[in-house]
Amino acid sequence: MKKLLFGIVVAFGIYACGGGGESSGGGATEQTQQTQQEAKATSSGEIEIKDTLAWVGPEGAPVKSVELGPLNQELAKKGAELFKLKCTACHKIDQRYIGPALKGVTKRRNPAWIMNQILDPAFMIEHDPITRELLAEYHTRMTFQNVTKDDARAILEYFRWIDEKGTEP
Repeated sequence: MKKLLFGIVVAFGIYACGGGGESSGGGATEQTQQTQQEAKATSSGEIEIKDTLAWVGPEGAPVKSVELGPLNQELAKKGAELFKLKCTACHKIDQRYIGPALKGVTKRRNPAWIMNQILDPAFMIEHDPITRELLAEYHTRMTFQNVTKDDARAILEYFRWIDEKGTEP
């Protein structure tokens, strides 16, 4: 009886810890699955990113994917206003400043990663290897600017506009 009980406890423990072979997320998107394949742990436990355009961010980041349609000039204008209000103390579009220049960011990074960086920079510093590399290079932590997901999406649209059109919206 004790062996049977012990076996049940061990089996449950393996299943609960993810040993059952199935993802506990249930609704993981194809993009998230690809992202997990693009990242692998190094011997030190650090995540190595193979494709920064596919990498949406670490497990637990607030945004898993972003639906992008055609450029939206009104949303980009809102994003430009938010960027000027909340971001220009540290970022410029065309030049390195306290933080990196942001021109071309949508060509280097996944839209979800950009939004995660805007929405929860403290989480990203703690868990994202790309963010830690940026911190090592710029020696300044990005701070949360009290933006909503809608605000972050507008700022992303502004970056898309700049990268696609090369002008202000």
